[in-house]
Amino acid sequence: MCQLLAMNCNVPTDICFSFAGFQARGGATDVHADGWGIAFFEGRGTRVFLDPQPSCVSPVAELVRSYPIHSKNVIAHIRKATQGIVALENTHPFMRELWGRYWIFAHNGNLPDFAPALDGSFTPVGQTDSERAFCWLLQQLRQRFGRRAPTQPELFDELHHLTLDLGARGACNYVLSNGDCLFAHCSTQLSFIVRQAPFAVAHLRDQDLSIDFSAVTTPDDRVAVIATVPLTDNESWTTMPNGSLWLFAEGAPVGQRQTIAGPVPGLPT
Repeated sequence: MCQLLAMNCNVPTDICFSFAGFQARGGATDVHADGWGIAFFEGRGTRVFLDPQPSCVSPVAELVRSYPIHSKNVIAHIRKATQGIVALENTHPFMRELWGRYWIFAHNGNLPDFAPALDGSFTPVGQTDSERAFCWLLQQLRQRFGRRAPTQPELFDELHHLTLDLGARGACNYVLSNGDCLFAHCSTQLSFIVRQAPFAVAHLRDQDLSIDFSAVTTPDDRVAVIATVPLTDNESWTTMPNGSLWLFAEGAPVGQRQTIAGPVPGLPT
């Protein structure tokens, strides 16, 4: 299975520290050696870096790690292939345009035999279930709202409805963003942390690297980091309940919805 990393902030922030630990999991401290990618939103534009090589040995990953790109929304992925060959076209995250905005999606899990009817408005390039799921999600959103971009609450409501369907088909952890906010669905494994004042020192699990966030932030900064497995060993991460969809905006979780039947501990009823 793959691993996910995402960041949502209230001010443009770099992800160099978190990415250093995440990069090591791509073939060095873990087995996710079938490619990696990362996408940064900058205004209405998006920088996307993809490489089918393991991130631990990728020169492109070294560039990203040392290049402090500032963004309010970031999505990254390291791949352990389940469907589709190891190739650039199957490397997450995936990008498409909808309502004049770029959308970025990355998935961890397996949706066996997922072959939705696609109308051609969004077409997969590779062979993964992940890209098919992304195309289907955007197609359904376009069919639901037409040419009018929905409000954030409308979008969250419809994504919740669609994720109920996806989540019933198999393991479907995903992160999705249009640059305004970030959605995260926990099917089997996902955690997050919100860093805000008073800031402290954080230490990575996968590398002997620490940072004192109080020295590189202002008191008004707020950053939410979402990861399959917590990246640090001296901070308190929140484990998302299995079967939960989350909305992050301005560096904080602002909405949660249940995506499986029955009560889910930790979610409002």
